Amino acid sequence: MNINSRSIFEKILILSVFCLVSISCKTNKIIADGKVDNTLSAKGVIKKHYGSKLDFKTLSGKMKIDYSDGQSSQGVSVSLRMEKDKAIWLSAPLGMVKVYITPQKVSFYNKLQNEYFNGDFSYLSQLLGTELDFENLQNLLLGEAVLDLRKERYNAEVVANTYQLKPRKPLDLFKILFQIEPKHFKMASQQLSQPLEKRLLEINYQEYQEVDSQMIPNSIAIAAIQGNERTTIDIDYRNIELNKSIKFPYKIPKGFDEIILK
Repeated sequence: MNINSRSIFEKILILSVFCLVSISCKTNKIIADGKVDNTLSAKGVIKKHYGSKLDFKTLSGKMKIDYSDGQSSQGVSVSLRMEKDKAIWLSAPLGMVKVYITPQKVSFYNKLQNEYFNGDFSYLSQLLGTELDFENLQNLLLGEAVLDLRKERYNAEVVANTYQLKPRKPLDLFKILFQIEPKHFKMASQQLSQPLEKRLLEINYQEYQEVDSQMIPNSIAIAAIQGNERTTIDIDYRNIELNKSIKFPYKIPKGFDEIILK
């Protein structure tokens, strides 16, 4: 396990927003005991999905993250704090690595290497070839559609006890597929791809947990392929609390070197 904390957080961050340009073709069944309604239309499924959208002001808890790129792997536990639509904050033990993301800013620093990155989503948008924003990342973490399903027309069919949605009109640059579980109408799987670029990604929500009558992911499995490289990130949420008073302590230490991502 020779991967350092800086590379883990960089790759987690990039992979998290990578969902807008990638996918794998495998379909996993979500752990759920709901029953599908074969008469429900795609429009009806989408309406129920947005009807289940999380309603909270703040979220806090822990995340266990297991990372592997085929050559190295490591697990890390981080503290998570989120103010809906405003901020996402992550901190490794003892504050050795911290991440702070807002709609305007993407920033992190690493005390092990005395380095920091401070920028916005424009670099990641350029890197991945599509427009990215804070909402995409937030939705991924909350089990909600990373794309606005209300902007396209979809065909729906029942696959592996989920509602599977595919666009009626194929998109020019990438392919997308969504699976929504039937009990709470949360995401079971989000799959997107750029076949010409050999970019593939799949986000599977394997379980959900109920917190204050809200359904929140319990575990997320992310697998991405770019060319011949495969990366996996497994996220487990622990001790999640909603609407608690939280702060986002974040200050880049003096004397750190700026990271120039290439």
